[in-house]
Amino acid sequence: MRRSRSFERRGRGRCALADPRARLEEKINHLREDIDKVDEPQLKAMFETSAEVLEGLRTAFAHYENRGESAWR
Repeated sequence: MRRSRSFERRGRGRCALADPRARLEEKINHLREDIDKVDEPQLKAMFETSAEVLEGLRTAFAHYENRGESAWR
């Protein structure tokens, strides 16, 4: 019997989302810590921009999990 996509998302989605979100948080923190370890302004900006992009991705995972955006409903 074939399961629907919504069943698959509900059945394993919440557990599966916890790990990527935790990993993103680690990367964000690491990038922000490294900003103080470099002298080049452009590299500092690259690290901060990268952290901001990952924050957006972390937020997208949260919206997906909570069905916070109309696209995920």
